[in-house]
Amino acid sequence: MKVYLVGSGPGDPDLLTLKAKRLIESAEVILYDHLASQAALEFAPQAEKHYVGKRRDDHAFPQAEIGEMMIAYWRAGKRVVRLKGGDPFLFGRGGEECEALAAAGVPFEVVPGVSSAFAASAYGGIPLTHRDYSSSVAFVTGHHPASFDWHKVAQADTLAVFMGVYHYEELAEALRAAGRAGDSAAAAVTWATHGRQRTVVATLDTLGITMAEAGVGSPAILFFGEVANLAHRLNWFERLPLHGVRVVITRLRAQSEEMEAALRQLGAECIPYPVIEIVPPASYAALDEALAQLPAYDWIVFTSANGVEAFRERLALSPHDWRHVRAKLAAIGSVTKRAMESMAVKVDLCPEEYVAESLVLAMGGVALAGQRVLLPQAAVARDTIPAALRQRGAQVDVVEAYRNLPPRTPPAALPQGDDAPDWITFTSPSTVKNFLALAGADALRGVNIASIGPVTSEALRKHGFLPTVEADPHTTSGIVHAILAHPRTPRNNR
Repeated sequence: MKVYLVGSGPGDPDLLTLKAKRLIESAEVILYDHLASQAALEFAPQAEKHYVGKRRDDHAFPQAEIGEMMIAYWRAGKRVVRLKGGDPFLFGRGGEECEALAAAGVPFEVVPGVSSAFAASAYGGIPLTHRDYSSSVAFVTGHHPASFDWHKVAQADTLAVFMGVYHYEELAEALRAAGRAGDSAAAAVTWATHGRQRTVVATLDTLGITMAEAGVGSPAILFFGEVANLAHRLNWFERLPLHGVRVVITRLRAQSEEMEAALRQLGAECIPYPVIEIVPPASYAALDEALAQLPAYDWIVFTSANGVEAFRERLALSPHDWRHVRAKLAAIGSVTKRAMESMAVKVDLCPEEYVAESLVLAMGGVALAGQRVLLPQAAVARDTIPAALRQRGAQVDVVEAYRNLPPRTPPAALPQGDDAPDWITFTSPSTVKNFLALAGADALRGVNIASIGPVTSEALRKHGFLPTVEADPHTTSGIVHAILAHPRTPRNNR
């Protein structure tokens, strides 16, 4: 067993390497830095997590103690991941930590990550090299400008400077003294790859003032060289239609990956705030009895991916399996359908819209008189489907397969002030109810609200809130399209 030093990249989870993701998912202990990807940590809900980060004047642990922690957890037989922002070996103190492990005889492996300099370059539209402008590049830390001989790097065509914001005037003076022209191009990219990314372009003499006026602070990468001017034309990321828009996702993380990915591809910053936890039913008696009678059912209707997973898990523990199912299968929504198809089970009926009424309409041409229907669903669910099917002569067995409760560990508080969300999304009445219980009604004031459909919108209205948009079709993709189509406003006058 090894200790793994893993680069988590600049923050965008799509830039995490496959190997890094695999190691994070299998970790038992994660020691993570201030700039380690928070999205990456979501891949390890089972891991014991310890923040050991360093900020400018705030070090959670001395460097030597971090090494001792890695060694102690390894000796205790734990699978240890040391999660670093960017790349461990580029101004990430990865070398020092590997030296500590090597001295203690601890085997280790280093997993590279996308450096923040490479990310800021690519997402800010500032090529590090360019045939017309730059054939050399130097990476430098600007943390203590006075302690570095800038003559060694000042003549490189492109300089990428880490940690240079707080000491900018001292840094600029040192570069001028080393021969860099004051009117030469310079740029700064803060929070690269995040929805809050901002790029400013100026000159060596004026970049400090430009950053202050634009509110650019740490973390940021500074670029010096003619390639900085290319950001005016090549900065593709900040031109995305939802760049800078902060969207709260209240759905379970495992079921919101597709929506989050779609929002991120449009430039939005996603804020996970899961307000639901799926737990076992109060009793398995009703579900077990239904499983014992599987051959008797003509239809099995799944209303959510949670119902599919609960049914699958209980079926696996029973004496029965899918060979006992002769029923046709129906699913509400594309996510539920995919959950079934992941088990190599074919779905006979699936309305695309994620509402019960759509399934009722889709079954309009199905002869149901005398048919026996099984609905494994949440403990508290709407009666729309069973009522409609019974009205058409079906015998419907509704069984509790799981419970939908507020999370036992509440999510972190929503950001406030300049970082406050622009949108909060709701995908069911339960998400509305649980959100209000966790965050309070004030969290919905002055923010745009996106509802997945009429039932969720009605739940919002019952609590005194009107949705800004309602998805059409009633799917998570519909939510994304509704947010995209809504006119951008200046952050709701906040």
